[in-house]
Amino acid sequence: MSNRNYDAIKAHYAGSDAKDLAAMMAPITESTAWTEMAGFPYAGTYVGPDAVIAGVFKRIGEDWDGYSFALEKLVDGGATIVGIGTYSGTYRKTGKPMTARVVHVWEMRDGKAVTFEQFTDTRLVAAAMG
Repeated sequence: MSNRNYDAIKAHYAGSDAKDLAAMMAPITESTAWTEMAGFPYAGTYVGPDAVIAGVFKRIGEDWDGYSFALEKLVDGGATIVGIGTYSGTYRKTGKPMTARVVHVWEMRDGKAVTFEQFTDTRLVAAAMG
């Protein structure tokens, strides 16, 4: 039996691979709390799709060349979905590349994200920016 929560996040990452922002935002609701890790350049909690786009994705697009998340494993924990992978990209202002391991933890309800939390090596990201 397929898990609706797992399928929604699998589709989110497929949207990311295709650079399809609408597909990426499909599981994000007006009340989804999206948290970027302290120390990450876009650290903070953004609520709703407009805030996530403006606070995270728009800024990444402006600051980085070839920024991507490569999903290695998607763990189905029922209401908790975990994405494990690697960020990479080149910071435009410095020309320095970055590669950092990352874990995304999604808390889900009925195929929609309640919360998203990112865990990554922020020092590796900051090194490319300095």
